[in-house]
Amino acid sequence: MTGILTAIAAILVFGGVVLVHEWGHFILARRNGIRVLEFAIGMGPKLWSKKVNGTEYSIRLLPIGGFNRMLSREEEEQLRQAGEEVPEYEPGPGSYYEDAAPWRRLLVLAAGPAMNVVLGFALLMVLLSGQELLATRQVAQVDPDSQAAASGLQAEDLILEVNGRHCFVYQDIYYELERTANDQADILVRRNGEKVLLENVKFDRITMEDGYSYLDIGFKVYGVEPGLLTTPKAAFQYTIYYAKYIFTSLFDLFTGRVGINNLSGPVGIVSAINEAVMMGWDEVLNMAILISINLGIFNLIPIPGLDGGQIIFTGVEAVLRRPISAKIRNAVNMAGLMALIFLAIFATYQDILRLLF
Repeated sequence: MTGILTAIAAILVFGGVVLVHEWGHFILARRNGIRVLEFAIGMGPKLWSKKVNGTEYSIRLLPIGGFNRMLSREEEEQLRQAGEEVPEYEPGPGSYYEDAAPWRRLLVLAAGPAMNVVLGFALLMVLLSGQELLATRQVAQVDPDSQAAASGLQAEDLILEVNGRHCFVYQDIYYELERTANDQADILVRRNGEKVLLENVKFDRITMEDGYSYLDIGFKVYGVEPGLLTTPKAAFQYTIYYAKYIFTSLFDLFTGRVGINNLSGPVGIVSAINEAVMMGWDEVLNMAILISINLGIFNLIPIPGLDGGQIIFTGVEAVLRRPISAKIRNAVNMAGLMALIFLAIFATYQDILRLLF
């Protein structure tokens, strides 16, 4: 039964975040007069397709993304040479993708990642609305026997920063403290209306009999009830926190702070969804939020083949005031896509090793 629920949850999560992402590209393309030949969810062979108003809507076999195939002069010429049907359309200044003004193409490119962030925010609104209390960053009480109390942290302190990095929500504080060396950090708080820097605040680490250890921060924070004002504010703050968390994780990966062996692919994500299903649908919703915002942020990385890479191309064309050669663009995009495919295969290999051993 759990396997069936996991499959349903995985399809809903993956399908939902990809659908919203591609819909963002699609709707902005249509609003700017750009013809969309195909709106596809998934990759590989088609499982289902239907043409409506000149656009083919399709679901494909491999659930690893999606795409919008937009009309371009190159695409039209390839169809003619292959003897295939050329879509009928009303010629206009934006009929071809490359004929649209650079700022319009930038809107189309940015719309996909933006919609994933909006989806994450909307799901956070749902998730937080169902909680009894929303944790704040204001300290309610400090364990008098803790190292945190001995280091100067006090009740009523509002925690603003940890080691110079702004904290948006309570989980942000704990995440930054977990990243500190020697379980100590510089903490900026607001105390009695003034900012106070507490240097080298120390925290306790508890080690279990099985060797597992965790940070005991030694303090508790206030909570507020969900409401018309508190819930949207908290959802916005959590959205920023997730985005920051993803950027930090990518930075740790590229700088070597976290080994590339820790990278997860589709298999690892499905495994995480399976664990979330066993813990409850709130955890599945939380997983969907993380995946959606992660997809939005990751796609903005300036790597060829991703939206971020296309944004760079479009920006260069805007500066040069002429299009980049299709041959150059295709070659660079292909190199980027091959690198991403290799990364996905490597991550999947690591996922399988973790499951087996």
